[in-house]
Amino acid sequence: MNGPAKKIGFIGAGQMATALAKGFVAAGCCSVDQMLLSDAFATMRDKAKANGFSATASNTEVVNFADVVFVSVKPHIVQQILPDIKAHWTSDKILVSIAAGVKIDAYQKVLGADTKIIRVMPNTPCLIGKSAAGYALSTGVQEEDGQYVEKLLKSVGVAYPVPENLLDAVTGVSGSGPAFVYTFIEAMSDAGVKGGLPRAVASGLAAQTVLGAAAMVLETGTHPAVLREQVTSPGGTTIAGVAALEENGMRHAVISAIDAARLRATELSKQ
Repeated sequence: MNGPAKKIGFIGAGQMATALAKGFVAAGCCSVDQMLLSDAFATMRDKAKANGFSATASNTEVVNFADVVFVSVKPHIVQQILPDIKAHWTSDKILVSIAAGVKIDAYQKVLGADTKIIRVMPNTPCLIGKSAAGYALSTGVQEEDGQYVEKLLKSVGVAYPVPENLLDAVTGVSGSGPAFVYTFIEAMSDAGVKGGLPRAVASGLAAQTVLGAAAMVLETGTHPAVLREQVTSPGGTTIAGVAALEENGMRHAVISAIDAARLRATELSKQ
């Protein structure tokens, strides 16, 4: 990453903030002494410290410390913290929001229309460098600022710029998506155990199968339907299983789950 490393702060030291902080350090974007996390709960501060980070109860301390401030609290908490940080905010700082459903203009109304705001929907695999994120920029964000945050996000996975009105869809697909995939892996593992496999073997096979299939999609650029056809022989085992998935409504269930997450994100943005 070009230029001196910026100091990074997190308001909210929950699971996503910790995953991003660990990911940035692991990727070499910054060191732990260039980060500061805040949280209202002592237990969360203690967890952050146990992971090697400095932590405080003061959100304004984070704002005064950092060049880039990640707002990583629950959506309904955002409006509570903004008045406190307003007096300490300066125009050179970048605010990165990972609060689901909180729109850019919600920050602008308090901090000013020219505030540099980048709204991001990441996911927890950023902890191992496998995040899938979408992000949108406010009009106040300069090109180099956007590039810097994009590099941060890409240091822990992939990141796609999208119009802000599509971030709820990103939330449904990749923000909530890991939970859906974990459920699928668990179900595959259960089926393996039902067939007589030891749990560790069944879970290992299931997880590696999902990993390998995903890598095939990404690395070959081939449509998933085409890849599926390549392993679906006439009258074979795979087509029997695919037929069972269709009979039991898997496709409809997945679309419904992602759509439900998207709609919930939209509801949160209106609260």
